[in-house]
Amino acid sequence: MQFLGPESASRVKKTRNEYAGLAIPGASGTCAVAVALGSNLGDRSNHLYFGISKLQQILTNVTVSDFIETVPQSPSESTEAMFLNAAVVGRSAESPATLLSRLQAVEYASGRERPYPGAARTLDLDLILVGDIVLSKSELIVPHPRFREREFVLAPLARVAPDLVDPVTGLTVQELLNRLNPKKLAWRLFEPQRLDRIKLGGLSSRIETEKDTGGGCEPDGE
Repeated sequence: MQFLGPESASRVKKTRNEYAGLAIPGASGTCAVAVALGSNLGDRSNHLYFGISKLQQILTNVTVSDFIETVPQSPSESTEAMFLNAAVVGRSAESPATLLSRLQAVEYASGRERPYPGAARTLDLDLILVGDIVLSKSELIVPHPRFREREFVLAPLARVAPDLVDPVTGLTVQELLNRLNPKKLAWRLFEPQRLDRIKLGGLSSRIETEKDTGGGCEPDGE
């Protein structure tokens, strides 16, 4: 697993074709998956670390952004506590439906409840991108339908995957972020001592890339 802060993330440069990978050698049959994390209830950092540890069991070659603190965006959340947000990018051969189900199971395990829309949550995991899959069903839309307007998603995602491409618009994550005229957000770096508290595996020094060779990441679970 790799944790990238502002300085190291700025050194990760890829072409759009290369980022079809975000792969490790021998990872053919998988595709890049982007997940947004958020928490504004209880020990927010701990909830995000919990989510990260579980995502490492779901995805391979996981890379994690810094944490940022943001104000609630929707009117229904306006009275809630500040959010802590992050982004994770990895690889998987599972379908979007299967990935969504697994993310929801992690949210449930974190103690998340949904008493009403916009309620404060221990952990929110949004499936943002699954390779170049475009899917629109009543229960699942991929790419995430609102991620292009959300700075709290795009800002951390651009730290670790600036050249990941939105298959709907053809724009990179960095280009989508630039369109928002982004504000200056408060960044919270990972605390190194916390890395020992969750099973993260070895920290890699760089991302290795290769092009996808097909297979994996089926549009549905059938």
